[in-house]
Parts: sequence; structure tokens; C-alpha cells
Amino acid sequence: MDEKPPDDATTPSADPSEKARGGHLRVYLGVAAGVGKTYAMLNEGHRRLQRGTDVVIGFVEAHARPQTEAMTAGLEVVPRKSVEYRGTTFTEMDTATVLARHPTVALVDELAHTNVPGSGPHEKRWQDVFELVEAGIEVITTVNIQHLESIADAVEEISGVAIRERVPDWVVRRADQIELVDSSPWQLRRRMMHGNIYPPSQASQALENFFRTDNLIALRELALRFLADETEEQLLEHLSRYQTRVVWETSERILVAIMAAPGTEGILRRASRMAARIKADLHALHVHRSEGISPSDDDQLARLRQLAEDVNAHWTELESDDPATTIIEFAKHHQITQIVIGSSQRHRLQELLGGGSVVRKVSRLAADAGIDLHIIARRGEPDDSPVRSGRQGVPEELF
Repeated sequence: MDEKPPDDATTPSADPSEKARGGHLRVYLGVAAGVGKTYAMLNEGHRRLQRGTDVVIGFVEAHARPQTEAMTAGLEVVPRKSVEYRGTTFTEMDTATVLARHPTVALVDELAHTNVPGSGPHEKRWQDVFELVEAGIEVITTVNIQHLESIADAVEEISGVAIRERVPDWVVRRADQIELVDSSPWQLRRRMMHGNIYPPSQASQALENFFRTDNLIALRELALRFLADETEEQLLEHLSRYQTRVVWETSERILVAIMAAPGTEGILRRASRMAARIKADLHALHVHRSEGISPSDDDQLARLRQLAEDVNAHWTELESDDPATTIIEFAKHHQITQIVIGSSQRHRLQELLGGGSVVRKVSRLAADAGIDLHIIARRGEPDDSPVRSGRQGVPEELF
């Protein structure tokens, strides 16, 4: 039997490194929209119901797919909450009612969904899900691989589609069970052509853009890599718990140098993916000069601090008028083996007049210290939006 959460149980905004005690969390991870993750979630709900478990639908988005809609039959549905926003009525999960109903299992679709402003206390649905879990309710949920924070920018680069609905990696890794819902690119495209994913009016455009074969192959590889990382983490946890004589430690440690400059968020995500692939600790270091930080830089750093938390990076801020030397000294002290830094924004004349760029000096000092250096090209960041752009036309969750 699951333990009930203590009086000081972790809240959704608390330390992500510790699992909240309460109900279990199961995630169906899809390689793309239309693979059948919602169908799989509903099928599991029926299986539990047949075994006598108290199951309710907290929120399911069928996207007008007949087979998915048919699967909701026979399952109790908690009524949605209607919310007026900018002259339009939206419906969201009524978390308070689900909590009051307190089923054994709640089915909650679209983990990365952004709630309509004014619909409840939380901005994101994953925060609602954690509230249910902490109350002792088991939650079964769904998410597509492109919505994970560390992967979203790579998908944007591959597909050319903006991914604004995002969920921190630790939220999915917090799950007690992750199940991959897979499909070959060719099968997905056939389903699309037959109208089983999008209406015919949207299918042809999707096939020419996000649902191109090369995009779907890339998404599938990203999902398999993420799941392989998760499987290895479970193995290491097992070894540490039951094989006390087995010693395993991370031999690689990655440091990403943080600057309040355009493109830094992409560099941090890139470093996170590098660290995940080799099971390395990730440190994020920002060095600011003694004259202080401007208000605009402070806003940018706040976003970067949040992103660092989302991708499980250790955040550090130091003051120094010699950023390059400070970066290298920090790296030596923390036994860093690889440094990731964004390319210089200064042109050659500025570097000559200003005594050289920080990147060049870090490169020189890193070589002397025997630390590998990765210089990453800077790219612009997508605009933020409080409500996902896909509410008009094709929902972004489908991309």
C-alpha cells in the first residue's frame, strides 16, 4: 500500500530531485501525435476498471478521433471546468473536483498542456497532475517526446515548427513507469492519409511539414534515446539499492557557461542533451562583472535559472571581472571534464580592441588545463506565449 504524504509533502514547485510521496505516476510517451497514447491510456483504464479499481477520466482530448472517443464509453468522466478567456470559452480539467472525488486512478491527457489563465492555481497541467499524485491518487497520463524541455529545441530545428508546450524533463523522469507508444513513420503517414489523425483538410499540410518521413524518424530516435537513458537510471538505482558492492560513478562532468545573451537557452538545452547521453553531471555557471546586472539581464537570468532547474543542472553564480579565468577555476575545482560555451558575439575588430573574447581565453585556458571545450553556435529563441498558439486551427499538441 502506498504511504500517505506527510504534512510537509513536496509541492509541485518544490525540489524536483525528490519524488513526492503519494500515488503512482504512469506516463505513456508518444513518438508523435497519432501513435495511440491516449487510446493506450484509456485501454489501461478499462483494464483497471474490470479488475474492480475506481477509475475516472480527469481529462481526455480525443481530437475528434472516433476510435478514441469510443474508448471513453463506460468510464466515469469528471465534468470539465469552463473558462472565459479573451472572448472565447475553453474547457480545462477541474482539478478540485477530481481531488474531491478522490478516485484510485485518474486518467489525465496531455501532460505538457498550458492551462488557460484563470482556470486554476497552476499554469501547467503537470502541476495539476502532481497535486493529484500528492493526494494519493494514481495518475496515468500522456506526453509526446517533442514536448520535453531538453528535446523541444532540437525538434524545432529539425521540423521548423515552434514547440511552445513544454514540460521539464524531471517531471517525466519522476514517473514510476514510462511506456513508449511507438509507430513506424510509414504507418503514421498512412494513418494520416486515411484521416485517422487529422481531418482531411489538415492532413495534406501535416504530411508535407511536421509529418515528413525524415522528421518522424528523428522523433522516434529521440524517444528511444530518452527511454534508454531512463532504463539505465532504473538499473543504477537497482544496483545502488541491492548490490552494495557494485560501485558506479559518473566519470564525465559537463559545465555550461551561461551568459545573458540571445541563444543561451538553446546552448543550455544542448548541454543537457550531451550530459544525458553520457550520464554526466551538468553544472550551469554564470559569471557577472562587479558593476552588477542590468534589469533586462536579470530577467533573462531568471528564465535561465528556471530552465537549468527543468533540465536538472546545478546552477551557480559568481562575481568576477575575469570571467574566463573564473570559469576554468570553477571547472578545476569541480573536476569538470567538458565545458560548453556559446560562440562569441563580438567581431574581430572588437576582439582586437578589447583584448580578445571570453570564448578565446576560455579555449586557451581549457587547453592548458586538459579540459575539452565545445563551442556552440548561437541561435535565436522563440517568442513566449501564455496560451499556446495552436488553439486556433491545429492544436500545437498535435505537432
